[in-house]
Amino acid sequence: MDRREGDHRRPSVLAYLQETVAEHQLRPCIRFDHHVLRASWSTDEARWTVDLATGPDQTPATMTARFLFVCSGYYNYDHGYRPDFPGQEDFAGPIVHPQHWPQDLDLTGKRVVVIGGATAVTLAPALVRGGATHVTMLERSPTYVVARPSEDKIANGLRGALPDKAAYVATRWK
Repeated sequence: MDRREGDHRRPSVLAYLQETVAEHQLRPCIRFDHHVLRASWSTDEARWTVDLATGPDQTPATMTARFLFVCSGYYNYDHGYRPDFPGQEDFAGPIVHPQHWPQDLDLTGKRVVVIGGATAVTLAPALVRGGATHVTMLERSPTYVVARPSEDKIANGLRGALPDKAAYVATRWK
């Protein structure tokens, strides 16, 4: 089984991202090899100050901005969050974090519990396809998955019949 569900789609996802960046001329806005160390808000200046480590040598840098969109998730990419489960030392099976998935993990015939939400939604079907006999999702809040058409015919009709702003408001209301 692939390390993560979707490994086979990586080339198409990368192609989509590259196409989108080119189409919208976003390349000058993207900074690679920048690691955010801290972000702090100044009420007096109404600005964010972001401290960075950049490039292969992790050179310190600072940026400021009026808006800060944090879209990288809530976990540390190097060390995924793993809570301390009381009694885990008595558990005979492996406890695996998706960020550190062993390539040789064989779940054939095993009963598996996936703890989490968004990751669990993609991981659970892959575990079943990988041979797990029974997969249970355990999560704090329910995850809802809905099949939707790839095209919103009502929104497209509104955009064709109304001015842009009115179509947007009507579509959001819908």
